[in-house]
Amino acid sequence: MTMPVDENAPLFAIAVAAELAEMHPQTLRQYDRLGLVSPSRTAGKSRRYSLRDVMQLREIARLGAEGISLEGIRRILELENVNQQLARRVRELETALADELLNRPGRRVFAAGLEGDVVSLKSGVRAQRRTEVVVWRP
Repeated sequence: MTMPVDENAPLFAIAVAAELAEMHPQTLRQYDRLGLVSPSRTAGKSRRYSLRDVMQLREIARLGAEGISLEGIRRILELENVNQQLARRVRELETALADELLNRPGRRVFAAGLEGDVVSLKSGVRAQRRTEVVVWRP
């Protein structure tokens, strides 16, 4: 039985990560100093790169080949990380909402009242609608 590999597990020493990313180890050190990639550290303070770090290094190389500056790359990576965190949070909230709707008996529905206010209705009850006819003449 094969075990899935955690992409965030610090597995690779700097030489291996550099080879996988097709970069020089000194480049990885520079990117670490600039904050583009932040590998984990061992007790002896040596860098350990994860699969996610290696993928990020490859993305940095791709963006650099397109002519984007290191500061631009840093900003792009930062925004992508924020986007991933927000997407993860949305999925968590959607799951929590779905669980709440399924597990809560006597749940309520909300509608707009006659004056535009929010009205709470019991499940299965329809909001009353106005049926008067209004004639407008300029």
